[in-house]
Amino acid sequence: MTGSSRDRTSNGPVAGRLAGKIAVVTGAGGGQGQAAAILFAQAGAIVVASDLNQAGVEATTRIARERGLQIYMSAVDAADEASVGPWIDDAAKAHGGLDILYNNAANTHFAPFGEMTLHQWRETMRLELDIVFIPSRAIWRHLVARGGGAIINIASVSGMRATEFIGAAAHATGKSGVIGFTRQLALEGAPHWIRANSISPGPIVAPPTEAMLAQSEEFAKNFNGWPMMSRTGRPLDIAYAGLFLASDEASFITGANLAVDGGWSTKGGYTAH
Repeated sequence: MTGSSRDRTSNGPVAGRLAGKIAVVTGAGGGQGQAAAILFAQAGAIVVASDLNQAGVEATTRIARERGLQIYMSAVDAADEASVGPWIDDAAKAHGGLDILYNNAANTHFAPFGEMTLHQWRETMRLELDIVFIPSRAIWRHLVARGGGAIINIASVSGMRATEFIGAAAHATGKSGVIGFTRQLALEGAPHWIRANSISPGPIVAPPTEAMLAQSEEFAKNFNGWPMMSRTGRPLDIAYAGLFLASDEASFITGANLAVDGGWSTKGGYTAH
């Protein structure tokens, strides 16, 4: 295979693909959420985005300003109903409606099952399920009023199959729930022309995984060998999938779970590249 693996990260023209759309993105202060917010804005959307971390809010705001993009960042906890409701309502009022929700915000606890505490379990359910339910519930009436829209929920391949080495019992349960929740939203949204789809990332190199890669040689060996392709994923790989699902190009796609994983979910073991 010629060229570096980084040269093969998802790319392509985006101008105009979300022209006239108002997109809400949670967890946009870094990593996959930041990549999606920037790509959506480059595609012509006005992006209303949030992150719990103030430093992340400032980082994405700075990038948007430098690139001349319309991204309006706020420090909002996407798992806090009292904060999310007014934030969503204010965005709809300011921009005359909303078209897209990209539920990226999430967090989890990893631990071997025999060592996992009930607190870790419950906190993961809040930060992987409540954090998707609350923004979806808040935006729902605005999408109905708009005459339709798109919801994209970030799940995980861990919600589709068991995962070695990372103690993912809570994570797997939360992300399986995201996939199931998405299918039900698709069914209930269809009469309103609301499409709902999920994306299940595989091994993506981003801040949460970088720490684990640095700590464990065994984890790194498996992480790098999970995909069929001789590279792991990058945040842009997920963002481009989200851009497609958010756009009118995907107008007949709803209730789907798209694995963006280099083929990992369709094979067993790891590949020695």
